[in-house]
Amino acid sequence: MPSSDSPSTPQFGEFPFVVVSNRLPVDRVVDSDGNSTFRTSPGGLVTALEPVMREADGAWIGWTGTADDEADPFENDGIHLIPVALSGDEIELYYEGFSNDTLWPLYHDVIAPPAYHREWWESYVVVNQRFADRAAEVTAEGGTVWVQDYQLQLVPRMLREQRPDLTIGFFNHIPFPAYGIYSQLPWRTQIIEGLLGADVIGFQRTADAGNFSRAVRRLLGYQSKGTVIDVPVEAESEVASAKHRISTIRDDKLVRTVVAKAFPISIDAASYEELAHRPDIQARAVEIRNGLGNPDVVMLGVDRLDYTKGIGHRLKAFGELLADGDLDVEEVTLVQVASPSRERVRTYQKLRDEIELTVGRINGDYSTISHTAISYLHHGYPREEMVALYLAADVMLVTALRDGMNLVAKEYVATRFDNDGVLVLSEFAGASDELRTALRVNPHDIEGLKEAILQAKQMPKSERARRMRAMRKRVQENDVARWSSSFLAALATPSHDLALPKANTRQGQRVVRDDRAARAEARAEARATEEAR
Repeated sequence: MPSSDSPSTPQFGEFPFVVVSNRLPVDRVVDSDGNSTFRTSPGGLVTALEPVMREADGAWIGWTGTADDEADPFENDGIHLIPVALSGDEIELYYEGFSNDTLWPLYHDVIAPPAYHREWWESYVVVNQRFADRAAEVTAEGGTVWVQDYQLQLVPRMLREQRPDLTIGFFNHIPFPAYGIYSQLPWRTQIIEGLLGADVIGFQRTADAGNFSRAVRRLLGYQSKGTVIDVPVEAESEVASAKHRISTIRDDKLVRTVVAKAFPISIDAASYEELAHRPDIQARAVEIRNGLGNPDVVMLGVDRLDYTKGIGHRLKAFGELLADGDLDVEEVTLVQVASPSRERVRTYQKLRDEIELTVGRINGDYSTISHTAISYLHHGYPREEMVALYLAADVMLVTALRDGMNLVAKEYVATRFDNDGVLVLSEFAGASDELRTALRVNPHDIEGLKEAILQAKQMPKSERARRMRAMRKRVQENDVARWSSSFLAALATPSHDLALPKANTRQGQRVVRDDRAARAEARAEARATEEAR
């Protein structure tokens, strides 16, 4: 009889539900005395998963945001947090390098050229393995692990190889590109195989899920039908422990079914509307307009300073409207919030220089003593200030060149309880699939963008109200809680119940034995059944 610490004895953790993401949902705060504490980060993902984690006594695995931070597991606001340490070199290679200078531009349609470096990839593999090892260590037997985003695409397969008893989900918060673009990645097959370790792979848009399924077929030749992909099962342990995902035999091979479909993420709409009703925030909105010189129309852009957001296109269209005389700086002003992003990456440094030069030129040409054409703000703001800005803005400009979702568009809609305001929304943002009564634009079409801005400025109140009511209904019904619950429901549902024919479901229920003779018998039985039909 082996001892309890024998290597042959499976070792399981204590947490039945585990979230794995690049960052923990907290920020380290250092006070004036040098004492550090952690504060919960603002964000929809935290809001969506907090009640689930409390109910399941779950844990969150991630990096603290500080290099070489060997922090021990701790609890914050009732959530168990398990840090994963990253060295300074790994931050440079895995995070700033492969994640943000290879995958990010590639997945955003090569708006900026991706860089491919083998040492970046090697660091990405090492760090992904570290996250997978930590998840394997702390998750309870038969538990559920939900992996988040493009920094950790290898984790699902790495985790499944160690813990085939687990149910594994993955959600991709950014776009997934068409195969013609994705195929440029030297490690394209390894990424696809990594993702297929999950039981359910979620994407922002149906088109993204389709791009992924096509990449699977092109690179691996696996069959797919609708949202379900057949992944051959080879490990005997996986057959024995993941019965609810073993659906059928195809071409004499046992397959595990993987669901790849759209689960568009959203926001905590009720909390934004609650803030918008606060008298102090409404007073702040009035103060903002007064500070801008009380223009007739306030236009607003809120973005991370990123080349995917189309800030330059927005400024070009706005500047041309001023030059053409279609907009008057005494009547219209643009507030552009561009929060700092990846400032150590050269591409972002160059973008900041370009944006600030453009803003300076437009302001120099068109501002007056009392009215500034563009109020440019290069820093982030707390949520309360953002809600005040949304209430102060008559027109919201979202001109992303490529965006997984763009939650700013939904935040603006959620705050407008007065059913006023106009949303100009890029068709290349995932939000455009849902917010169909926005003024949707192609930001590359500068003339079309200019026309949309003028239409927004001149839109009658009745039309503004009609469009906004429809968008608000959509955002309220499909909030972040519904997003998380729909994904977790799919994860808990056998995939053959989701999309496969009933005949395959019956076959899948028979295929549960893991010895070779039993599998051969099952294959023969399946063939006989098909012939009988």
